[in-house]
Amino acid sequence: MATFSRAIVSLAPIFLLFNSFSEAKELLVGGSSDAWKIPESSQSHSLNEWAADHRFLIGDYLVWKYDSNKDSVLQVTRDSYLKCNTSDPIAEYKDGNTKVKLDHSGPFYFISGAAGQCDKGQKLIVVVLSSRHRLYAISPAPAPAEYDGPAVAPTSSATSLQSSVLVFCAVLVGFAMM
Repeated sequence: MATFSRAIVSLAPIFLLFNSFSEAKELLVGGSSDAWKIPESSQSHSLNEWAADHRFLIGDYLVWKYDSNKDSVLQVTRDSYLKCNTSDPIAEYKDGNTKVKLDHSGPFYFISGAAGQCDKGQKLIVVVLSSRHRLYAISPAPAPAEYDGPAVAPTSSATSLQSSVLVFCAVLVGFAMM
């Protein structure tokens, strides 16, 4: 019985570590309250570059801060994103403090609802990982492509991470049973 108790105590930190990857987060779009705007020519960090530096999970929230008298956020289809079409959004947000739950895996497309803003670069693609990819939420996602073309195979060290975690767990269980 003592061996079983030691095994449980040894595995508890691992469980807590993996559980921390699955907690929902609120992410301020662009990393600041004034990021939802036309990118400045001198600005090297676009909204899609910001998105590429983050891993988005089901249950996370995106938060936009903007002047509701001058702008809005439209959730759109891929085609509307590519064409900056504001006429038929999936959802429209105008409150100036928008919070959108990422409720499924795959891409989410957002554009500005203000005339001409999307064409000048005020748009965002966020790719949400499926629940089976939660353990790999350590490295940043590649920047989403804005054009039609062949898909590029992703490269990842996820397999080595998974193997390392399994070896670590096996060693802990082995020590706990001694």
